[in-house]
Amino acid sequence: MANDNKKQNQIQIEVPNDEMQGRYANLAVISHSPNDFVMDMIFVAPNTPKARVQSRIIMTPENAKQLLFAMKENIDKYEANFGEIRPRQMKNNDGIMDFPLPKGQA
Repeated sequence: MANDNKKQNQIQIEVPNDEMQGRYANLAVISHSPNDFVMDMIFVAPNTPKARVQSRIIMTPENAKQLLFAMKENIDKYEANFGEIRPRQMKNNDGIMDFPLPKGQA
């Protein structure tokens, strides 16, 4: 009986060919309303004044919290294998978010 329920709960996920490579993002901007969380995944290129949203994800608060738990679980597994991830400092002395851009190389 348990196997029957497991088969019914499985979802086959298909990735279209044009989505196979994914999209690179090195910045996320997250906002919310009472009903939704909006996550803009952005690519910021070195030494450019503009950045482009690569993908926008809109989720319910419940799904956003499930994503938080899934990310935490996966980060814990990653760090167990590869060591601690040490994020760069994101606030300057004024408390303002500072997004350091990678330096271009010639």
